[in-house]
Amino acid sequence: MTTLLDALPVIGAFLLAGFVKGVAGFGLPTVTLGLLALSRPLPDAMALMLVPALATNLWQAFAGPHLGAALRRLWPFLLTAGIGALAGTGILARSDAAVLSGLLGLLLMASAALSLSGWPVPPPGPRRERWVSPAMGLASGVVTGMTGSFLMPAAPYLVALRLPPGEFIQGFGLGVAVATGALAIGLAGGGLLPAELGLASLAGVVPAFLGMAAGQRLRRGMAEARFRKIVQAALGVLGLYLAVKAFI
Repeated sequence: MTTLLDALPVIGAFLLAGFVKGVAGFGLPTVTLGLLALSRPLPDAMALMLVPALATNLWQAFAGPHLGAALRRLWPFLLTAGIGALAGTGILARSDAAVLSGLLGLLLMASAALSLSGWPVPPPGPRRERWVSPAMGLASGVVTGMTGSFLMPAAPYLVALRLPPGEFIQGFGLGVAVATGALAIGLAGGGLLPAELGLASLAGVVPAFLGMAAGQRLRRGMAEARFRKIVQAALGVLGLYLAVKAFI
C-alpha cells in the first residue's frame, strides 16, 4: 500500500518537472523520468509519467493559434513518431530496464552537451526535409518507446527547422503528446501498465500543472536562455549518474 511518505518524492518530481516546463517550454517527461528512475525501474517511472505528460502537452499543443500550421508542416514527423514509439515499447518489453535507464542517462548527457555547446544544428532545407522529417520522427519515437523521453533527437531537429516560436512550442507539444499516447498503448499492450501505476499517474496531473503555472509566472521576470542552460546542465549531471549507475 502506497503511503504519503512514498508519494512525496513522486509529487515533488512532478512539481519540479512542471516548473521546468513552465519556464523552458519543454522537459516534463524527461525531468520526471530522470528523477523517478533514481529510485525505481524505468518502466514504472514511464508509467507514472504518462498522464501528466499527455495532459500538459495536449494543453501546450492546443493553447495557441499555430496548431494548423504546425500540423501542416510536421505531420510526417508526427506520424512516424507514433509508429516509432509503438515499436520502441516492443524493445522495452524485451530489454533489461537497467540498461535502458543507462541509455536515458546517455541521452540526457548528449542533450546537455549539444545545448551547452551552442552549436547550431543546420537546417535540412525544403527538399531534404521531406525525407528527413519522417526519419527523425521515427528515431524520436523509438527512443521514446525505449526510454520515455522525447527530447532526443526531436528537440534539436525541430530547432533546426527554424520554426516560428509559437509554431515550435505547439509542434513540440504535439510531438510529445503523440509519442506519449503511443507509448501508453504500447505499455498497456505489453502488460507494463498496472492499474495502480495508472491511478498514481493520474494523481500527478495537479502537481504538474501547479509547477507549470509557477514556472510560467517566473518566466516573465527572468532570462529564459540562462534558465535553459541551468536545466540542461542539471540534466547532464543527472544523466551521468544514471549512466554510471547502469553501466559501472
